[in-house]
Amino acid sequence: MPSVRLDDRGVVEVSGPEARLFLDRLVTCDLDTIEVGGARYGALLTPQGKILADFVILATGTDAFLLDAPAASVADLVKRLQLYRLRAKVTATDLSAAHQVAAGWGDAQPPADAVAAAPDPRRPELGWRAVVRRNASPGEAGDQGSYHAHRIACGVPEAGRDFLLGDAFPHEALMDQLGGVDFRKGCYVGQEVVSRMQHRGTARTRIVRLRYPGVGPHSAAEVVAGERALGRASDAPGAVGLGLIRLDRAGEALASGEPIRAGGQPVALDKPDWVRFAYPGEDAAAST
Repeated sequence: MPSVRLDDRGVVEVSGPEARLFLDRLVTCDLDTIEVGGARYGALLTPQGKILADFVILATGTDAFLLDAPAASVADLVKRLQLYRLRAKVTATDLSAAHQVAAGWGDAQPPADAVAAAPDPRRPELGWRAVVRRNASPGEAGDQGSYHAHRIACGVPEAGRDFLLGDAFPHEALMDQLGGVDFRKGCYVGQEVVSRMQHRGTARTRIVRLRYPGVGPHSAAEVVAGERALGRASDAPGAVGLGLIRLDRAGEALASGEPIRAGGQPVALDKPDWVRFAYPGEDAAAST
């Protein structure tokens, strides 16, 4: 499978003598043990615990990191990092004009001239992530559609497509399932809310994988059971899609025999094998 350049991603560099400590005190993942050449998945949250930007962090030095983030969030992300900087010896720079993100899976290999590359820290089947120079030889014959079809088939959501930045909690976006939240690390912005949701088990809304009898909707569609709204499904590239739904309402619908529909089509909730919480209609004890 070819690798693909992702035009909907941007690149932010965070560097300086205190960059590691600075980021570790802000983001949801643990950067204490990340090695040069390694990667983590994390996010910067609001104090209320909602995702402002999620990103793959690539360590290019002891105190130098590249953040592979949604392009639409980059300007605000840099602004907020600069706001939090205070007297810390750190700089945050938007490198998106000269660099871009590439991804590959299957037998594809990262470009030899990549600025940084590492296995995707969310799921092994996603392959690898890399930051490459825009003026380098393309080397990628795929398109973004093929990447998103693969990602969706794996059950992995993406900001701006499957959930809205500034609106979703990490649990809703499956960050707790994908290694994006470290519940043992020290304080970070929004930690209290996220920890409370984890320990009380109050995440009632989650992104789930949906399977359609044919091709799914090509735009966002309401997920319903009878007259009851359950949530929203994002656009599906084929027979598999993702939807952000209320688990309790979906469970009630299944228990009462009501079919669940999205975009006018019946859908089945198709649980990936890496998800640890119970899907509606499933015995919770069997998922732990």
